Amino acid sequence: MGQTIEITAPDGVADAYVTGEPGKPGVLLYVDAIGLRPRIEEMADRIAAWGYVVLAPHVFYRDGRAADLAPKADLRDPGAREAFFGGGVMERVGALTPELSTADAVAWVAELEQHAGDGPIGVTGYCMGARLAVRTAGQFPGTVAAVGGFHGGRLVTDAPDSPHLAIAGSTAEYVFGHADQDSSMPIEQVEALEQVLTDAGRPHVNEIYEGAAHGYSMADTSVYDEAGTERHFAALQGLLARTL
Repeated sequence: MGQTIEITAPDGVADAYVTGEPGKPGVLLYVDAIGLRPRIEEMADRIAAWGYVVLAPHVFYRDGRAADLAPKADLRDPGAREAFFGGGVMERVGALTPELSTADAVAWVAELEQHAGDGPIGVTGYCMGARLAVRTAGQFPGTVAAVGGFHGGRLVTDAPDSPHLAIAGSTAEYVFGHADQDSSMPIEQVEALEQVLTDAGRPHVNEIYEGAAHGYSMADTSVYDEAGTERHFAALQGLLARTL
């Protein structure tokens, strides 16, 4: 349905997946820590089928092409997901600092706007991609009208560059679907995020998906949860329909 393209980014050329009818409202999809791969393309295609053009950039382009960094094993097999994450994945995530991702977002949004019609865009992110989505909304007020964040981690921290600080300057509506019993996004952080959204006056849904583990939307891994995944797609579809 879609195609792989190349984007000139601040520190090199990034491959990306774009899908959907050109001229439709645009949606930027931020990948999880596993990266750009067929499962992400499937998700982008499903969102595009609702009437959008979707861009999923390879945010780890500084470390190599998407195909080179993608898992070689089946992450649904026992222990395979854990082994993959033990092979340098979190080092890549940590190296993608807010400074770098902010610079990259300029390229991602500009590329999406080349394919999409005029008007606001939506951003959705998974795992670490939820943090990128929140930051992008704060970076592009008036452009980003919708933010989806699903099984995101560390959205609220004590750091001076915590993702949640971007919410106050944004103009987006937010939908968060948190993983249940997620050590990277405990209930205290979910409650703090709720307060931030309320204080900023942003329309939002901020929920925990009971029984859905961190990474629940990724059907190519052992933590996939069908109920949580379908719930997230329904919530995202409603958000985009309301805002775009």
